[in-house]
Amino acid sequence: MSGKERWLAVLNRQKPDRIPMDYWGTKEAGEKLMKHLSLPDMNAVFKKLRIDKPFWVGGKEKGPKKLDGSDMWGFKFRKVDYGNGSYEEVANHPLADFKSIDELNNGYVFPTADLFDYSHIKAEVEAHPDRIVQGGGSEPMLTYKYLRGDEQAFIDFIENPEFMQYILDKIMAFSYENTRRVLEQAPGKIHIVYVAEDLGSQDDLLYNPVHIRQFLFPNMKKMMDLTHQNGSYVFTHTDGASRKIIPELIELGMDVLNPIQWNCKGMGIEGLKKDFGDKIIFHGAVDNQHCLPFGTVAEVREEVKRNIEVLGKNGGYILAPCHNLQVVGPSANVVALYEAGLEYGSN
Repeated sequence: MSGKERWLAVLNRQKPDRIPMDYWGTKEAGEKLMKHLSLPDMNAVFKKLRIDKPFWVGGKEKGPKKLDGSDMWGFKFRKVDYGNGSYEEVANHPLADFKSIDELNNGYVFPTADLFDYSHIKAEVEAHPDRIVQGGGSEPMLTYKYLRGDEQAFIDFIENPEFMQYILDKIMAFSYENTRRVLEQAPGKIHIVYVAEDLGSQDDLLYNPVHIRQFLFPNMKKMMDLTHQNGSYVFTHTDGASRKIIPELIELGMDVLNPIQWNCKGMGIEGLKKDFGDKIIFHGAVDNQHCLPFGTVAEVREEVKRNIEVLGKNGGYILAPCHNLQVVGPSANVVALYEAGLEYGSN
C-alpha cells in the first residue's frame, strides 16, 4: 500500500497493510535526524524510515514583501534561543492598542485570499499521487493571541467580547475563503483539512467552556462543514488536557484528534479509546514530554507497542509523536519510534 492508501484505509475504518506513520518535528530536530542517518533531506528520511508524511498544499502569496519586514497580518518575528533549540516567535502585537471596532476599521486592514495565487495546486497534487494531501485550515485563536498578545487575549473574553468576536470572525473569513480556494483547485483530492484550536493545558482546559462554545466553536463548525462538503476529513489539533471538550468536538464534526498528550490530566489512552474509539481516529500519542527526549530506545519501543495495542485495537490509529520532536532528544529514539511502528504496526 502507498502512504495515501494507508491513511485512507484508517480514515475509512478499513484495515491497512500496516498502521500509517506520520512525522512532526522542529527544523533543528530534522537536521539532527538527517545527520544521524547520513541523509540529504527530510524526504530521504521519510523514505528510509517508511514514514507516510502528508503532502501540504496552499496558496502562494503574491506581490512584493512589506518594506518593514512584517507579514500580511503585520507580524514581525525574532529568533529566540532556549539553549536546546531556537524558535521564531512573534515580536509584536499589531492590534494590542486598539480599543474599538471603529478604530480597528480605520487603522488596520485584514488580509484576504486575494493576496494569494492558487493556480499551482492542481499540478502539485497530481505530482504526488501516493501521498495523502493536506490543505487549507484554520486556527483563529492563535492568530488572535498574536494580534493582541496573550494576556490581553484572555482579558478580552470578559472585557471586550464584541471586539473579540469581530476580530475572530475576520480571521475566520480569511481562513474560510483561503481553504475554499485551495479545495476548489483539486476537488476531492485534498484529503485532510487542519481545523485547530489549542484548548488544553497540562491539567485542564485553557479557557472557560462557556467561552469556547461562544467564541471558538461556531467558527470551527464552519470550517468543518466546508471540509466535509469537499469530501475531506477534519484533522483537529488541540493540545493538552482537552478531554472535557472532546464530545463536543465530535458533535461539531471532528474526524481525527491530534496530538493525544496522554501525560496530561484525563488524556489516558485507554479511556479515550473506550469512550471515543468508535467515533474518531487518533493521531500521535507517542510521548514527547518524557519518553522521546529522555527515555531509552527500549522505552520508546515499549511506548509505541502500547499505543498500537490500545489506540490501534480494531483500527483507528495513525502513529506519530504527540507534537513536534525537539532537538534535545536523541535521534536514535526517533529511529526507534518508526522501526517499532513497522514491527508492531504490521500485525
